Amino acid sequence: MTMKWIPAFAGMTLAALLVSSAHAEAQDYPNKPIRMIIPLAAASAVDNAARIVTQKMSENMGQQFVIENMPGAAGMIGTERIAKAAPDGYTIGGFNDSIMTMLPNLNDKLSWDIVRDFEPVSLVGVIEWGLITGLDTPYKTAADVIADAKARPGKVDYGSGGNGSPQHIAMALFASQAGVTMMHVPYKGATQAAVGVAANEVPLAFQGLGTAASLIHSKKVRLLGVSTPGKLASFPDAPTLSDSGLPGFEFNSWFAVMAPAGTPKAIVNKLNAEIRKALADPGVREKLVAQGFTIRGSSPEELGTATKNQLAKYQKVMKAAGIKAE
Repeated sequence: MTMKWIPAFAGMTLAALLVSSAHAEAQDYPNKPIRMIIPLAAASAVDNAARIVTQKMSENMGQQFVIENMPGAAGMIGTERIAKAAPDGYTIGGFNDSIMTMLPNLNDKLSWDIVRDFEPVSLVGVIEWGLITGLDTPYKTAADVIADAKARPGKVDYGSGGNGSPQHIAMALFASQAGVTMMHVPYKGATQAAVGVAANEVPLAFQGLGTAASLIHSKKVRLLGVSTPGKLASFPDAPTLSDSGLPGFEFNSWFAVMAPAGTPKAIVNKLNAEIRKALADPGVREKLVAQGFTIRGSSPEELGTATKNQLAKYQKVMKAAGIKAE
């Protein structure tokens, strides 16, 4: 058999051509509108934030961003559409962490894998969370809740937005770290659960502070603590749950941008740079903060690591709590 030898410099030339081509592609990008699919309903926290950020990106990049909401099946439909899109940077996804790191642990028959089928682009921001209670309950601190749950195992109720919802998982994490068992009362959504606390239907719920802020400020519910590493300027009187008997407790909701796997690194990096540029704009920052977001831009690598860590964290919590798809 005759071996056909390829000179080393030919391989080097091919590699150089590929690098040059990728660089040229990124230099030309974008030359048509970019579609951002959001596997969530319009007017959701991620949708609102995405419209704020992409409007500034459109101004800076000179190309239109088209937001396409594709809710349904807990986000599975829209996420599959993003995963199967051409990896050319013209279809990207706007996600919350519920789709990225909770849903995969709730359903092992997904048609996509958040690590295998997506390229991390950037974390955009987080919505901080807190533990709320009704005004008629005896709870003044999170420590009171823990003490009561220890005294009455399985008798302390809490509301959530449904089985496997972020509210459900947040309280499962709380109960796990506190070493208590509590009774889950699922509602049809996060807002309904928050209203249920205000109406004294259930005594407790974890809620994103963007959802619960109006109830807290109007004194219809009491904020027992925030699930942040440090105190929040927007709720200066609320202690952290970490300082209320659960050292190291942290829970929040993400807004992150991902692209289909195989999207060229140069394009991922360009999108990342443009997201960070938009997040540095004072007007964008002001609007996001008004929506309840803490701005948290990241590198693609940081988002990838955070996604894997969160997947592992929630897998452990959900398995211990017996949270499964219904």
